[in-house]
Amino acid sequence: MSASVRSMTGYGRGEHIAEERKFTVEMKSVNHRYNDMTIKLPRSLAGLEDKIKKRIMHEVFRGKTDVYISFETFSAADVEVKLNEALAAAYIEKLKLIEEKFGIYSENKLELAAKFPDVITVEKAQQEEEVIWEALVPALDEAVEKFVAMRTVEGENLKKDILLKGERIRTLVAEVKERSPLVVVEYQEKLNNRLKDLLGGVDVDPQRIATEVAVFADRGCVDEEVTRLESHLIQLKDILDGGGQVGRKLDFLIQEMNRESNTIASKANDIQIVKATIELKSEIEKIREQIQNLE
Repeated sequence: MSASVRSMTGYGRGEHIAEERKFTVEMKSVNHRYNDMTIKLPRSLAGLEDKIKKRIMHEVFRGKTDVYISFETFSAADVEVKLNEALAAAYIEKLKLIEEKFGIYSENKLELAAKFPDVITVEKAQQEEEVIWEALVPALDEAVEKFVAMRTVEGENLKKDILLKGERIRTLVAEVKERSPLVVVEYQEKLNNRLKDLLGGVDVDPQRIATEVAVFADRGCVDEEVTRLESHLIQLKDILDGGGQVGRKLDFLIQEMNRESNTIASKANDIQIVKATIELKSEIEKIREQIQNLE
């Protein structure tokens, strides 16, 4: 049974509630040449960024991945209320000066001072990093699992389509292989008849014709290119069936296939081979575009 391949595009979401804390993790990715990961998380979780990235990279090897992590708390123990005493005293002192200068007195100086910015602040209490990490992991793993599952489904669909295109290429290569020797035979017949017409029916030197045909056959011979394309098609299937991180391998292989098809096109001296080569190059280009999305 062949192993799976993965697309580089995907989405996954995970949630976990533990001890009055809710963690939400969302992941999404697009194509990228390397493994480029951006993690956006609350400042209170900043110390966990490296551990989060390492855990994800055990499963994600290529693509531009954005990870969003949010953290809510429902416990009063997670909240710390702070009073800036010096700032409050300064505000109260200024309020007293205002009273004396304008003759306006208030019984609510304390209430007014408390409303000024930064006098009373509410912050999330410092938590033990390991406790937070243990609560975050289930949400993170769920998001990664769904993310990888989606990439796998899309990757397998791409694999099927690439293999279908590979079979079409195999058919076209077979057509070129079958047609190539017939082109030489037809050329020999045309050359012989043309020379007879030019010479008024006089027999032509067989050695002269043989030499011309040999030059023509050598110039238009595509046996090596056809053989290499057949080998590349076997490798294409083997790489896809092997699964895993196939993108870069296939990218190199498709470059080689494209090079062989270009060579056949440059040597083509027959309309049927030309047509087959045009379609061959088209199918290779379609595969090239698809493998840009494989991990």
